[in-house]
Amino acid sequence: MATTTISLAAIRRLAVSTQAYAPRFRRASAGDVETVIRRLGAVQLDSISTVDRAHRLTLASRIGAYDEKDLRALLGSGRAFEYWAHEACLLPVELWPHFRRTMDGGGHWGIHDRALLEHADLVEPVLERIRAEGPLASRDFGGTRTSAEMWGRTPAKAVLEALWDRGELVVAGRESFQRRYDLTERVIPRAILDAPTPDEDETLRTFALLAVRARGALTEPAIREHWRLKGGRARLHHHVLALVDEGLLREVPPDDGGPPFYVEAEVELDGDPAPPVLLCPFDNLLWDRPLLERLFGFRHVIEVYKREHERAYGYYVLPLLAGDRIVGRADLMADLAEGVLHVRRFHPALGVRGNVGAKLERAAARLARMLGLDEVRHP
Repeated sequence: MATTTISLAAIRRLAVSTQAYAPRFRRASAGDVETVIRRLGAVQLDSISTVDRAHRLTLASRIGAYDEKDLRALLGSGRAFEYWAHEACLLPVELWPHFRRTMDGGGHWGIHDRALLEHADLVEPVLERIRAEGPLASRDFGGTRTSAEMWGRTPAKAVLEALWDRGELVVAGRESFQRRYDLTERVIPRAILDAPTPDEDETLRTFALLAVRARGALTEPAIREHWRLKGGRARLHHHVLALVDEGLLREVPPDDGGPPFYVEAEVELDGDPAPPVLLCPFDNLLWDRPLLERLFGFRHVIEVYKREHERAYGYYVLPLLAGDRIVGRADLMADLAEGVLHVRRFHPALGVRGNVGAKLERAAARLARMLGLDEVRHP
């Protein structure tokens, strides 16, 4: 009996519609912010602010303009937390127990282990100050950077980051994007802290299911990339098959003959088109570049760390999504003092039909309004 295949176009429409990009400008409530973090499962953070911070672009494209105070309140009250997932991400607090094994195992990076060894004398004084004074940022501790390089840190900052990586401190909010650290037991709800640590099998199954729910349709390698899971196919494959056997996921063979996709068992394999929207370069839809190229025929590149003459598209480039296609990419810069969103360059995608310029104008106007800017300006 022949297996029925599903068109890549239908899978692509499902992936786009699952993101639920807002069809028009709106203002979001604090509840909207918490809901979308929970729905997405993870929202990537990044320090570049050429247009706006990455998490703000990702959240606002789905829920509209929101007050950053609402996000600080979520972090400060332990309803969301920051930790390593795809990269450094905002996460719903109910996932905390699933990351505890990593925290207890020494965190992610050798640089943090070295910081705790090299600056062991600072650990207790840092904790004691936070215990006595409340949330503090690295600048509150002073000190001299240990390197002139871009990521050089003061000893106190190195210790703070290491204690956060270990789960002993949490980010209770940010000011000018600088983390303010507090003791974990003062922020994360006691019920979450007292919850048992799930075994690795439960965590991997939870992560696989959440990734598919958040993204609509993923291949197995894309599920691993969603959480940056190490260990390759051998670590995750049998868990994905178990979720299929239990009726929670469904395996979908695509018509391009490539590896199968996994979707929620009862989901309809189609979806509504998206309004024109300029995507944050770190948007969840863009996380897996091979998957993106397969589904959209779009090669996503981030060129912020390249020298200017090496860039093909620009410094901070936002892909333009319209319907179920990525129809171009725009190099943007927000000038807050001038009140202008500058479209420095735009490259339409090859083979795109229709009035791409009108779609760009609509998406840029909405983005400018979300940023509180008065005008969109082209060269």
